[in-house]
Formats: sequence, C-alpha cells, structure tokens
Amino acid sequence: MRILITGGAGFLGGRLAREILKRGQLAGQSVKELVITDLFAAPADLLADARVKSHAGPLLEQGDLLASGFDGVFHLASAVSGECELDFDLGLRSNLDSTRLLLDSLRRSGKVSRMVFASSIAVFGPYADQPMTPVVSDTTLPSPQTSYGTHKLMLEYLMADHTRKGFIDGRSARLMTVTVRPGKPNGAASSFFSGIIREPLAGADSICPVDASVAHPVSSPATTIASLIALFETSQASLGNRLALNLPGLNVTVQQMLDALEKVAGKAVRQRVHFERDERVAGIVNNWARAATSERALALGLRADTSFESIIEQYIADCRSQPGYPAHALQGL
Repeated sequence: MRILITGGAGFLGGRLAREILKRGQLAGQSVKELVITDLFAAPADLLADARVKSHAGPLLEQGDLLASGFDGVFHLASAVSGECELDFDLGLRSNLDSTRLLLDSLRRSGKVSRMVFASSIAVFGPYADQPMTPVVSDTTLPSPQTSYGTHKLMLEYLMADHTRKGFIDGRSARLMTVTVRPGKPNGAASSFFSGIIREPLAGADSICPVDASVAHPVSSPATTIASLIALFETSQASLGNRLALNLPGLNVTVQQMLDALEKVAGKAVRQRVHFERDERVAGIVNNWARAATSERALALGLRADTSFESIIEQYIADCRSQPGYPAHALQGL
C-alpha cells in the first residue's frame, strides 16, 4: 500500500506515522510507502525509515503529488480553532481550499483511495433559540458556532458526496480534544486542556482561562491514533450511509482533570495551575460540547480511555520513551 498523511509532521500526524510503520500493514495489506506532507519536513526518526517520503510546503502547492495515486489517506492537516477565529481567510485556505484540492487531486488520479478525514467535536454547538444540548451523540444535529467547526462540517459533507460518487472510500472521524500534547501551546482554543497538565509536570506555572466547572470530552493521543487506524480498517459496508461518527472520548471537567493531576503527581504540581479567565477563549469553549457519546464507534470495537489518571500516566510514560517530547517535560515531578 501507498499511504498519505497530510499534517504528518505534526504531533498527531507523526505519532500516526510511527504507529503505521511499527505495524507495517493496514487492513491486512503491507505498507510499502508512507508519504508525509506538511508545512515542514518530517522528524528525523521518520525520515530514517526507507519507506517514508516527506514533502514540505503548503498543501495548496502539492497538487501533482496528491494526484499521484494513493491506496489510503489520513487527512489531518488543518488550521486550528483559535487561528480560524482570528484569521478568517487563513481558515478558508488551510481547511476548505486545501481539502478541495486534495479531493480533486485524488479524483484526478483515477484511483479510489480509502480516506479518513480528521473532523472534530466542534461541529456541534448551540442553536440560536436554545442552549447547547448536555450530551452530543452521533444523531445530534450539528450546529457549529466557530469557523473551525463550520469548516469541518462542510468537509464532512464534501467527503460523503465524493464517496457517494465513487471517487473515494471516505469516512469522517469527529475527534475529541486530544490531551496531553507535548511541546508549546498552539493556536487552538483547546490548548489549555494540555497546558494545565503539561506545564505543571515540567515545573512551570499554567494559566487556566476557563472555570473549573467547564466540562468537555477528551482523548489521549494513543487512543486517538488507535481509533483513526481502526476507522480506516472498517469497511464502508459497516459504516452504511452515515460516514461521520464521534470517536470515543472521556467526559471530564477541568476540576476532575486537576484532581487527577494531584492524584498522579502530587499537590505541589497541582498548585502550579492558576485560574485567570480569558473571555475570548471562554466564549469559544462555551459553544462546545460538554459531553459526548460514541455509540457507533463503540459498536465497531473502538474504545475510550478509562480515566483521566490513565491519560496523565500515558503522558508521563511517553515523555520517557517517545520521540518529540522535550527533555525537561517531567522536571516538575
């Protein structure tokens, strides 16, 4: 198989690439070539694998590569939520225009690629005349209240239409917020869901921009990657006509996250988190789902994390073994 990962040099894309290379196969077929495209080159450990080919630069400039024919595609490349709210045109280019080019190129290749699109729980939001539903399910009507969520929903429909036409074999995975991410905060409004764990473990203070009562579904990196691969390996017949589904998540409050941090790492680490409300971030988060279910994904055999303590423990273990985690990541323990 020849596999493409867009956004494959980033944290989640790089982790997905490593897992695919480790397995050596997808859906029972050997992976002969793994093509990674991103704004920057793939990490050195991935480039050291002879199966990996890396292409750096904007996706909108890589039409010929995208049309060269792939058996499978994981489309992770995206401008994140905070970026899309601050720069409307950037969001349109990075999300809508780039994906349109990708789909056009795949169609031009003449090969029907199996494609997993990384959508988001951000497709859900409150209606104009009623507040956000307490729990979103696979059957909840999407009503995004951010540009990012709007882009994701539009692309879910575009993916489904391309699949209906037989151009691709597509499926859309609505990701929960992935935590704990290593490195520095990014432009996502959800960045603090990692920051309030990551920074204290590194010995630094962290600002939480929302109230402790804020609730949201989350997923660990390992569980998210396992879900993406499982969805790729699921047949179109098993999905039926509804190609978008919620990935499994763990429903938690900020307070429960901090309680878990104290349980795993101690009170001194927990006390490095301070609350300082940011109205811009809080306003975005207020339009997100407080909890989610994933009946269809569970029926396909996908599973959520068992506890937030286990997510923190996974991060600590990753810091000691995974590429891309800074040396100082656990200095606060």
